[in-house]
Amino acid sequence: MTARVERVVVPGVFSLDGQDFDVENNVWLVGDDDEVLVVDAPHDAAPIVEAIGGRSVTGIVLTHGHNDHITAAVALREATGAPIWFHPMDRMLWDVVHPGSEPDRDLAAGARFQVAGVELLTLHTPGHSPGSVCLHAPDLTTVFTGDTLFHGGPGATGRSYSDRPTIEHSIRSELFALHGDTVVKTGHGDDTTIAAELRNLG
Repeated sequence: MTARVERVVVPGVFSLDGQDFDVENNVWLVGDDDEVLVVDAPHDAAPIVEAIGGRSVTGIVLTHGHNDHITAAVALREATGAPIWFHPMDRMLWDVVHPGSEPDRDLAAGARFQVAGVELLTLHTPGHSPGSVCLHAPDLTTVFTGDTLFHGGPGATGRSYSDRPTIEHSIRSELFALHGDTVVKTGHGDDTTIAAELRNLG
């Protein structure tokens, strides 16, 4: 198997209730030397395009609609020609960042992506936002969790449209059903594992 996961850390600004905060976001490239799937598109398309390095982009999958995960999505689509996949339950967040522009395809639980010989399965994990999703790649023993699950516990729920009981239910019902060795690749910060987070939240 030649598929691999690459991380691109993109710094930028996260806006909340009229205040701006400096933040670093993880962008994940899943693929091989010929093609990649991009998970999230924060802040600035240029470093993502540089990391892609001319490879074919099969899709741009956005884990949720907060501005620090989608700001570069339209520019990245223009640069690569790849479709943007986005859960419609977060459309109100999309419209704030990209008024007058549309995602290309709706994400839903069970949507599957094929890239470089591996499959990624979409899990709907609301709580951080109504349309939050994770992508499970069983062949890579990996799950991409956006802001649903981090090293040390669930994502923040102090934002509009977020809810802590909902995110905890999503984590327990969807993510904790995965094998404990599954590597959790998050929207910010370091990797963790399902087993480690079971101890933190279980």
